[in-house]
Amino acid sequence: MQYTYTAVITEKDGTFYAKIPDVDGCITTAPTLTEAIALITDALNLCLVGLEDEEITPNEPTPQAEIPHLPTDILTIIQADTIKYRSMTDTKAVRKNVSLPAWMSKLADKRGINCSKVLQEALTTKLL
Repeated sequence: MQYTYTAVITEKDGTFYAKIPDVDGCITTAPTLTEAIALITDALNLCLVGLEDEEITPNEPTPQAEIPHLPTDILTIIQADTIKYRSMTDTKAVRKNVSLPAWMSKLADKRGINCSKVLQEALTTKLL
């Protein structure tokens, strides 16, 4: 799933504090603005994956103009793609049994085709 939220970033004494107000617990800190944006993006993906796994619908994004913030805060749009995030972080292989017609299995073996790889590539194309 793809999501778009606004992050509020506050700088204090050389540390950048970033949060997504619409997602409870989605906060991080970093020594630079660039790193704060990268870390809050990762945190948002992780929080949303957790919500999806628990079958909890995330809050709708608040319009940026309605987000409470200080005049010195930085507001930035953060995009999350939980399917892409899962594909990069959840790389543990699981065994699945599939059924193929006998002729297809024999021909694939004869041609040296790795059925697991072909299935992964096909599912990646369908899911992403």
